[in-house]
This record gives sequence, C-alpha cells and structure tokens, in this order.
Amino acid sequence: MKMVKCLNQQELLEKGIDALYKELGPVEARRFMALTHPVQHEDCVKRHYRWQASLSKDEFLAQIRTAHETASKNK
Repeated sequence: MKMVKCLNQQELLEKGIDALYKELGPVEARRFMALTHPVQHEDCVKRHYRWQASLSKDEFLAQIRTAHETASKNK
C-alpha cells in the first residue's frame, strides 16, 4: 500500500482556492466560496466591545511601537 502525505491546512486552502480560480474563474470562485461560508452579520457595536474587552493596553501599545519601528526601518 502506498503512503499518502496529507497537506497541512494552509497548503490545502491555497491549493483548493487555486483550483477553484483555475476551474471557475475569479467571479464564480468567489460566489462558490460565499455559498460555503454564509456571512453572519453581527452588530458592529457588540463586536467592538468584545474586541475592546480582550485588549491589553500594554500589549496593544507594544504592538503599535513594533509596527512603527518596523515601518521606519523599511523606509
């Protein structure tokens, strides 16, 4: 029996999306993906409050500093 190597999740997604785009084209591929993952609308205020509750002020500011430093180095 032949051993089969399974793709990791990222590779599987990339190859699947590439196959959809190749076979269906970009418009129909996006339509298909929208059918398989219905959009669930959520109250944006509730989503924002939930996001804020999960924030750590120090961690958030550290991320901003890091992003700023990285952007400054890349100029």
